[in-house]
Amino acid sequence: MKMKTALTIAGSDSSGGAGIQADLKTMTMNGVFAMSAITALTAQNTTGVRAIQESTPDFLKDQIDAVFEDIYPDAVKIGMVASSELIRVIAERLRFYKAKNIVVDPVMVATSGSALLKSDAVKTLIEEFLPIATVVTPNIPEAEILSEITIKTEDDMVTAAKKIGDNYNCAVLLKGGHNINDANDLLYSNGEATWFKGKRINNPNTHGTGCTLSSAIASNLAKGFSLNDAVKRAKDYISGALAADLDLGKGSGPMNHAFDLQGEFSKGANS
Repeated sequence: MKMKTALTIAGSDSSGGAGIQADLKTMTMNGVFAMSAITALTAQNTTGVRAIQESTPDFLKDQIDAVFEDIYPDAVKIGMVASSELIRVIAERLRFYKAKNIVVDPVMVATSGSALLKSDAVKTLIEEFLPIATVVTPNIPEAEILSEITIKTEDDMVTAAKKIGDNYNCAVLLKGGHNINDANDLLYSNGEATWFKGKRINNPNTHGTGCTLSSAIASNLAKGFSLNDAVKRAKDYISGALAADLDLGKGSGPMNHAFDLQGEFSKGANS
């Protein structure tokens, strides 16, 4: 049996709602075989990040090489990478292996508000990741940094996405929200802007939404869907995960990535 594959290159979340853990759950639920290269260990939960322990550049390189040399991924998702040294290693290896379907989630700040990217690494991320990205998936604050444009309206979203996309020759999925609209995301690709309308789900537990969305997009690209279809399917998946209304933790809790899991082995003792 053959199966499409996806690699996530990101940080570990010890509480399981974001990062590598969210990526692996999302990829599995979206029908691809999930693999990982861990950029950092984090001690975090729904209330914040306590500590970060980065992988060394050599060890991160070894992880990426081990995956590509044996099970070549059909898509790659890049999440939290905290330092310039690690960003350069990832970009060099992905170029070396001619990686395809690269989804870059430019993680800069956690849902809890904790900084996850060193200030000197922002410039490196822009220079190294955006030119090799199939699509980059910033939220409003991240897009303001990438575009150097203040975003207050939907017209501003279009301007910012166009600037990012045209400057770096990549597609841009600019995620709405942040008091600009309900949940309408803008995809700028090949000179065209497409809105993906959504309705905000009244659920305060949004830990790992960015990780989940980008991993779902990567999964669908790996399976051969067009970028537009991959985005639509990813938004539908994340809406289902939020609507399941999981309530865990004392802060912004995780979503139920397995909301659609109905197999024999998912049943509880009293089912």
